[in-house]
Amino acid sequence: MESPEEKEVQVAAWLKKVYGDHPIPQYEVNPRTTEILYHLSERNRVRDRDVHLVIEDLKQKASEYESEAKHLQDLLLESVNFSPANLSSTGSRYLNTLVDSAVALDTKDTSLASFIPAVNDLTSDLFRTKSKNEEIKLELGKLEKNLTATLVLEKCLREDLKKAELHLSTLRAKVDHRLQNMDFLKAKSEEFRFQIKAAEEQLSARGMDASLSHQSLVALSEKLAELKRQTIPLKKKLESYLDLMPVIILTH
Repeated sequence: MESPEEKEVQVAAWLKKVYGDHPIPQYEVNPRTTEILYHLSERNRVRDRDVHLVIEDLKQKASEYESEAKHLQDLLLESVNFSPANLSSTGSRYLNTLVDSAVALDTKDTSLASFIPAVNDLTSDLFRTKSKNEEIKLELGKLEKNLTATLVLEKCLREDLKKAELHLSTLRAKVDHRLQNMDFLKAKSEEFRFQIKAAEEQLSARGMDASLSHQSLVALSEKLAELKRQTIPLKKKLESYLDLMPVIILTH
C-alpha cells in the first residue's frame, strides 16, 4: 500500500499529464482531496490501459484484414490476371457491397461457405426477434386490457367514494341535528325537574301531604297500572260467569 507522500507524488504527476501546458487549478491539499484524486488517477490509468489494449487489438485486426486483402488480391491477380483497379464502376460497387456484407455478417472471407451460415444465423436471429416481438405485443395487449379494466374500476371506486362521502355527510348532519335535539331535551328535562322540585318544596312548605308529591304520584300511577294488569284475568273470568244462562231453582 502506497504512503500518503507517494500518493501525492502520483496525483501531481497525473494532474500534470492531464492538463499538459495549462496551469493546474488550485485546490486544497489535504488527506481527503489527495485520496479522492488518487482514486481518480487510478481509475484513469486503468481506463487508459483498457483503451490502449482495444486500440492495439483494432490495429492488429486491421493489419490482419490488410494482409488478407493483399493475399486475396495477389491470388486474384495470379489466377485470372485480374485487378480491382480494372473493374468498372458497377463492378467496383458490387465488390464494395460484397466486402460490406462480409464485414456486416462478420465472416472470415467472402466465399459462399462463409456467407451461407452467416445468413442462416442472421435469419434465425430474425425469426427469434419476430417471435419475441409477437410475445411482447401479446403481453402489451394484456397489459393494456388490464390497464383499461383498472382505470374503469378506479373510476367506479371514485364514484362510489363520492356517493359514500355524500351519504356520510347527510348522516353526519342528521346525527348533529339529533344531538342538538337531545341536548335541548336534556336541558328542558333538567329545567322541568328543577321546576317540579321547586314546586314540591313550595307545596311542602304550605303543608301539602307528602303522598301527593310528584314522586309519590308516579309510584301510585305505576302501582295502579300493575293492579289493572292483575285484574284483567279476573275480569275475563267474571265475564265468563255472567255469560252463563240463569239457573231456576225449584223449591217444594
